Amino acid sequence: MKVAELWRYPVKSLRGESLPEALLTEAGLEGDRLVHAVRPSGRVFTARTHKRMLALQGGLAADGTPTVDGLPWDDPESLRRVRAATQDDAQLVYYDGVGPSRFDVLPVSVATDGGIAAVGVDHRRFRANVYLDGVEGLVERGFVGFALRLGEAIVGVRQVRGRCVMTTYDPDTLEQDISVLQKIYFELGGVTALDCYVVEPGVIRVGDEAELLDYFTLPRGEAAAG
Repeated sequence: MKVAELWRYPVKSLRGESLPEALLTEAGLEGDRLVHAVRPSGRVFTARTHKRMLALQGGLAADGTPTVDGLPWDDPESLRRVRAATQDDAQLVYYDGVGPSRFDVLPVSVATDGGIAAVGVDHRRFRANVYLDGVEGLVERGFVGFALRLGEAIVGVRQVRGRCVMTTYDPDTLEQDISVLQKIYFELGGVTALDCYVVEPGVIRVGDEAELLDYFTLPRGEAAAG
């Protein structure tokens, strides 16, 4: 197995950016999902209910500032664009903690070429952080309960990820094809790709080898981190 692509999404539910390498920290990929669009109640907006968010490009400036279409996230024009895609009372907030409001489930999402091929759509629909090549068919499902060494980093595999309406949107045109989610549910039990937690931080690079590890053979310090 090899690391084929790395992606981060500096502004939650906006388009992500492909990276040649990334630092995996205890809180996930550095720079991932740092800014959220929220309602006055504090509830986070996502493209599950506001697909036009996917038309906006999230990014990180050279100084680490999250951006919306190349503009600093706290620029009034960034807020105007996000409100046009959500609601007039939306606000943008910065949040670098760890929790379900930031990552939905766990800090790292891993997708494999075999799992993607089983669905037969553009891999970007899965919005994973790490894409692996060299995994046949649905072999990824056997990774649950094990760990993956990705370059210098190690992640633990908690579960196969339940999928939602996000997979039905074309990442370029935003056209919806509900049959994508129907196929995932009827043929794949509603799940594909992997929810992972950080065991050992480190740098991951495109082209790095990926190795499946028995969790119980990890050094005690690494195992305890999970």
